[in-house]
Amino acid sequence: MDRSLRKGIYILPSLFTCGNISCGYLSIVASLKGNFTQAAWFLIFAIAFDMTDGRIARLTKTSSEFGVQLDSLSDLISFGVAPSIMMYQLVLNSMGKVGLAIAVLFVVCSALRLAKFNVQSKEGIVHSSFVGLPTPASAGLLISFVLSYELFIASPGQDLTFKTIPILMKSMPIFFKVMPITVVILSLLMVSNVTYLSFKKMDLSKPKAFRLLVLIIILLFLIITFPQNVIFILFSLYVISGILFTGAKYYRTFKQKNKFKKGE
Repeated sequence: MDRSLRKGIYILPSLFTCGNISCGYLSIVASLKGNFTQAAWFLIFAIAFDMTDGRIARLTKTSSEFGVQLDSLSDLISFGVAPSIMMYQLVLNSMGKVGLAIAVLFVVCSALRLAKFNVQSKEGIVHSSFVGLPTPASAGLLISFVLSYELFIASPGQDLTFKTIPILMKSMPIFFKVMPITVVILSLLMVSNVTYLSFKKMDLSKPKAFRLLVLIIILLFLIITFPQNVIFILFSLYVISGILFTGAKYYRTFKQKNKFKKGE
Protein backbone atom coordinates (compact mmCIF):
# COMPACT_ATOMS: atom_id res chain seq x y z
CA MET A 1 0.00 0.00 0.00
CA ASP A 2 1.21 3.53 -0.82
CA ARG A 3 2.82 5.14 2.24
CA SER A 4 0.90 8.43 1.96
CA LEU A 5 -2.40 6.52 1.63
CA ARG A 6 -1.60 4.44 4.68
CA LYS A 7 -0.92 7.61 6.69
CA GLY A 8 -4.28 8.92 5.52
CA ILE A 9 -6.06 5.79 6.74
CA TYR A 10 -4.38 6.15 10.17
CA ILE A 11 -5.80 9.67 10.37
CA LEU A 12 -9.37 8.48 9.72
CA PRO A 13 -10.00 6.63 13.03
CA SER A 14 -8.14 9.38 14.90
CA LEU A 15 -10.55 11.97 13.50
CA PHE A 16 -13.47 10.06 15.02
CA THR A 17 -11.59 9.85 18.33
CA CYS A 18 -11.06 13.61 18.21
CA GLY A 19 -14.80 13.94 17.60
CA ASN A 20 -15.28 11.99 20.83
CA ILE A 21 -12.97 14.39 22.72
CA SER A 22 -14.75 17.43 21.25
CA CYS A 23 -18.17 16.15 22.29
CA GLY A 24 -16.88 15.44 25.79
CA TYR A 25 -15.53 18.97 26.16
CA LEU A 26 -18.71 20.55 24.76
CA SER A 27 -20.70 18.47 27.24
CA ILE A 28 -18.65 19.85 30.15
CA VAL A 29 -19.28 23.43 28.96
CA ALA A 30 -23.03 22.73 28.63
CA SER A 31 -23.15 21.19 32.14
CA LEU A 32 -21.41 24.21 33.67
CA LYS A 33 -24.04 26.40 32.02
CA GLY A 34 -26.83 24.21 33.46
CA ASN A 35 -27.95 22.93 30.05
CA PHE A 36 -28.05 19.24 31.01
CA THR A 37 -30.10 18.01 28.05
CA GLN A 38 -27.55 19.44 25.64
CA ALA A 39 -24.70 18.04 27.76
CA ALA A 40 -26.24 14.56 27.69
CA TRP A 41 -26.81 14.60 23.92
CA PHE A 42 -23.19 15.64 23.34
CA LEU A 43 -22.16 12.51 25.27
CA ILE A 44 -24.53 10.34 23.22
CA PHE A 45 -22.65 11.58 20.14
CA ALA A 46 -19.37 10.85 21.97
CA ILE A 47 -20.51 7.23 22.45
CA ALA A 48 -21.32 7.03 18.72
CA PHE A 49 -17.83 8.33 17.85
CA ASP A 50 -16.26 5.88 20.33
CA MET A 51 -18.09 2.93 18.78
CA THR A 52 -17.04 4.01 15.29
CA ASP A 53 -13.33 4.78 15.66
CA GLY A 54 -12.36 1.31 16.86
CA ARG A 55 -14.37 -0.45 14.18
CA ILE A 56 -12.85 1.73 11.46
CA ALA A 57 -9.35 1.00 12.81
CA ARG A 58 -10.03 -2.76 12.76
CA LEU A 59 -11.68 -2.73 9.31
CA THR A 60 -8.83 -0.74 7.75
CA LYS A 61 -6.19 -2.61 9.81
CA THR A 62 -4.86 0.68 11.16
CA SER A 63 -4.93 -0.13 14.87
CA SER A 64 -1.91 1.35 16.64
CA GLU A 65 -0.55 2.07 20.10
CA PHE A 66 -1.06 5.78 19.39
CA GLY A 67 -4.74 5.12 18.61
CA VAL A 68 -5.21 3.09 21.80
CA GLN A 69 -3.72 5.82 23.99
CA LEU A 70 -5.65 8.61 22.24
CA ASP A 71 -8.87 6.61 22.59
CA SER A 72 -8.29 6.13 26.32
CA LEU A 73 -7.63 9.83 26.86
CA SER A 74 -10.81 10.72 24.97
CA ASP A 75 -12.82 8.15 26.97
CA LEU A 76 -11.55 9.60 30.25
CA ILE A 77 -12.78 13.04 29.19
CA SER A 78 -16.10 11.96 27.65
CA PHE A 79 -17.05 9.05 29.91
CA GLY A 80 -15.22 9.94 33.11
CA VAL A 81 -14.87 13.70 33.62
CA ALA A 82 -17.88 14.94 31.58
CA PRO A 83 -20.59 12.70 33.15
CA SER A 84 -19.07 13.28 36.60
CA ILE A 85 -19.39 17.06 36.20
CA MET A 86 -22.89 16.65 34.75
CA MET A 87 -24.04 14.59 37.75
CA TYR A 88 -22.32 16.91 40.22
CA GLN A 89 -24.05 19.96 38.75
CA LEU A 90 -27.45 18.26 38.58
CA VAL A 91 -27.56 15.95 41.63
CA LEU A 92 -24.44 15.83 43.80
CA ASN A 93 -23.69 19.51 44.52
CA SER A 94 -26.47 19.65 47.13
CA MET A 95 -24.58 17.03 49.19
CA GLY A 96 -21.56 19.24 49.86
CA LYS A 97 -18.22 17.48 50.29
CA VAL A 98 -19.81 14.02 50.11
CA GLY A 99 -21.24 14.82 46.66
CA LEU A 100 -17.86 16.14 45.52
CA ALA A 101 -16.15 12.97 46.79
CA ILE A 102 -18.61 10.79 44.85
CA ALA A 103 -17.98 12.79 41.67
CA VAL A 104 -14.19 12.44 42.12
CA LEU A 105 -14.56 8.71 42.82
CA PHE A 106 -16.30 8.24 39.46
CA VAL A 107 -13.45 9.97 37.60
CA VAL A 108 -10.74 8.03 39.46
CA CYS A 109 -12.44 4.66 38.84
CA SER A 110 -12.90 5.57 35.16
CA ALA A 111 -9.16 6.27 34.89
CA LEU A 112 -8.30 2.99 36.64
CA ARG A 113 -10.67 1.05 34.37
CA LEU A 114 -9.14 2.56 31.23
CA ALA A 115 -5.56 1.97 32.44
CA LYS A 116 -6.44 -1.67 33.16
CA PHE A 117 -7.97 -2.05 29.68
CA ASN A 118 -4.85 -0.55 28.07
CA VAL A 119 -2.62 -3.08 29.81
CA GLN A 120 -4.88 -5.95 28.72
CA SER A 121 -5.21 -4.70 25.12
CA LYS A 122 -1.42 -4.94 24.60
CA GLU A 123 -1.96 -8.69 24.18
CA GLY A 124 -3.77 -7.83 20.94
CA ILE A 125 -6.72 -10.13 21.70
CA VAL A 126 -10.36 -9.08 21.26
CA HIS A 127 -12.14 -10.73 24.17
CA SER A 128 -15.78 -11.84 24.08
CA SER A 129 -16.35 -10.19 27.48
CA PHE A 130 -15.11 -7.29 29.61
CA VAL A 131 -13.81 -7.62 33.16
CA GLY A 132 -15.35 -4.64 34.92
CA LEU A 133 -18.07 -2.33 33.62
CA PRO A 134 -16.86 -0.45 30.49
CA THR A 135 -16.63 3.31 30.98
CA PRO A 136 -19.01 4.13 28.06
CA ALA A 137 -21.67 1.89 29.66
CA SER A 138 -21.33 3.48 33.12
CA ALA A 139 -21.50 6.94 31.54
CA GLY A 140 -24.38 5.79 29.31
CA LEU A 141 -26.59 5.01 32.31
CA LEU A 142 -26.00 8.48 33.77
CA ILE A 143 -26.50 10.17 30.40
CA SER A 144 -29.78 8.37 29.71
CA PHE A 145 -31.02 9.14 33.23
CA VAL A 146 -30.38 12.85 32.67
CA LEU A 147 -32.25 12.78 29.34
CA SER A 148 -35.29 11.13 30.93
CA TYR A 149 -35.19 13.31 34.05
CA GLU A 150 -35.02 16.49 31.97
CA LEU A 151 -38.23 15.40 30.25
CA PHE A 152 -39.82 14.73 33.65
CA ILE A 153 -39.11 18.25 34.93
CA ALA A 154 -40.22 19.91 31.68
CA SER A 155 -42.57 22.84 32.26
CA PRO A 156 -46.25 21.81 32.69
CA GLY A 157 -48.07 21.92 29.39
CA GLN A 158 -44.81 22.08 27.47
CA ASP A 159 -45.00 20.18 24.18
CA LEU A 160 -42.54 17.27 24.39
CA THR A 161 -40.67 16.43 21.20
CA PHE A 162 -40.45 12.75 22.12
CA LYS A 163 -42.89 10.19 23.50
CA THR A 164 -42.27 8.80 26.96
CA ILE A 165 -43.13 5.66 28.96
CA PRO A 166 -45.50 6.84 31.74
CA ILE A 167 -44.51 4.24 34.38
CA LEU A 168 -40.82 5.03 33.98
CA MET A 169 -41.38 8.79 34.08
CA LYS A 170 -43.37 8.51 37.33
CA SER A 171 -40.36 6.73 38.86
CA MET A 172 -37.92 9.54 37.98
CA PRO A 173 -38.05 11.21 41.45
CA ILE A 174 -37.02 7.86 43.01
CA PHE A 175 -34.17 7.45 40.51
CA PHE A 176 -33.05 11.01 41.31
CA LYS A 177 -32.89 10.26 45.05
CA VAL A 178 -30.85 7.06 44.61
CA MET A 179 -28.57 8.51 41.93
CA PRO A 180 -25.68 9.29 44.36
CA ILE A 181 -25.66 5.62 45.42
CA THR A 182 -25.93 4.61 41.76
CA VAL A 183 -22.85 6.67 40.87
CA VAL A 184 -20.89 4.94 43.67
CA ILE A 185 -22.04 1.49 42.48
CA LEU A 186 -21.11 2.29 38.87
CA SER A 187 -17.68 3.49 40.03
CA LEU A 188 -17.04 0.26 41.94
CA LEU A 189 -18.33 -1.91 39.07
CA MET A 190 -15.78 -0.32 36.72
CA VAL A 191 -12.89 -1.55 38.89
CA SER A 192 -14.53 -4.87 39.84
CA ASN A 193 -14.13 -8.38 38.39
CA VAL A 194 -17.76 -8.44 37.26
CA THR A 195 -17.97 -9.80 33.70
CA TYR A 196 -19.81 -7.92 30.95
CA LEU A 197 -20.62 -9.01 27.42
CA SER A 198 -18.58 -7.44 24.63
CA PHE A 199 -20.19 -6.80 21.23
CA LYS A 200 -16.88 -6.45 19.38
CA LYS A 201 -17.06 -9.98 17.97
CA MET A 202 -20.67 -9.69 16.84
CA ASP A 203 -20.96 -11.00 13.27
CA LEU A 204 -24.30 -10.31 11.60
CA SER A 205 -23.18 -12.06 8.39
CA LYS A 206 -23.79 -15.52 9.90
CA PRO A 207 -27.21 -17.16 9.38
CA LYS A 208 -27.67 -17.79 13.12
CA ALA A 209 -27.47 -14.03 13.69
CA PHE A 210 -30.85 -13.50 11.95
CA ARG A 211 -32.76 -13.53 15.25
CA LEU A 212 -30.31 -11.05 16.65
CA LEU A 213 -30.86 -8.82 13.62
CA VAL A 214 -34.63 -8.95 14.20
CA LEU A 215 -34.07 -8.04 17.86
CA ILE A 216 -31.89 -5.08 16.86
CA ILE A 217 -34.59 -3.84 14.44
CA ILE A 218 -37.20 -4.04 17.24
CA LEU A 219 -34.88 -2.17 19.60
CA LEU A 220 -34.25 0.52 17.00
CA PHE A 221 -38.01 0.94 16.56
CA LEU A 222 -38.45 1.33 20.34
CA ILE A 223 -35.54 3.79 20.54
CA ILE A 224 -37.05 5.89 17.74
CA THR A 225 -40.45 5.84 19.50
CA PHE A 226 -39.27 6.37 23.11
CA PRO A 227 -35.61 7.45 22.67
CA GLN A 228 -34.62 8.73 26.11
CA ASN A 229 -36.58 6.17 28.11
CA VAL A 230 -35.54 3.10 26.10
CA ILE A 231 -31.87 4.13 26.14
CA PHE A 232 -32.10 4.43 29.94
CA ILE A 233 -33.70 0.97 30.21
CA LEU A 234 -31.08 -0.62 27.90
CA PHE A 235 -28.12 0.79 29.82
CA SER A 236 -29.74 -0.21 33.13
CA LEU A 237 -30.28 -3.77 31.89
CA TYR A 238 -26.68 -3.98 30.68
CA VAL A 239 -25.33 -2.86 34.07
CA ILE A 240 -27.58 -5.36 35.89
CA SER A 241 -26.75 -8.17 33.41
CA GLY A 242 -23.11 -8.26 34.48
CA ILE A 243 -24.04 -8.53 38.15
CA LEU A 244 -26.53 -11.33 37.47
CA PHE A 245 -24.15 -13.22 35.13
CA THR A 246 -21.25 -13.04 37.59
CA GLY A 247 -23.52 -13.95 40.51
CA ALA A 248 -24.82 -16.99 38.62
CA LYS A 249 -21.25 -18.04 37.75
CA TYR A 250 -20.15 -17.91 41.41
CA TYR A 251 -23.31 -19.76 42.45
CA ARG A 252 -22.59 -22.58 39.98
CA THR A 253 -18.98 -22.78 41.22
CA PHE A 254 -20.20 -22.89 44.83
CA LYS A 255 -22.66 -25.71 44.02
CA GLN A 256 -20.00 -27.72 42.22
CA LYS A 257 -17.62 -27.39 45.18
CA ASN A 258 -20.37 -28.56 47.55
CA LYS A 259 -21.12 -31.58 45.33
CA PHE A 260 -17.44 -32.45 45.22
CA LYS A 261 -17.18 -32.26 49.03
CA LYS A 262 -20.28 -34.46 49.46
CA GLY A 263 -18.82 -36.97 46.99
CA GLU A 264 -15.73 -37.22 49.12
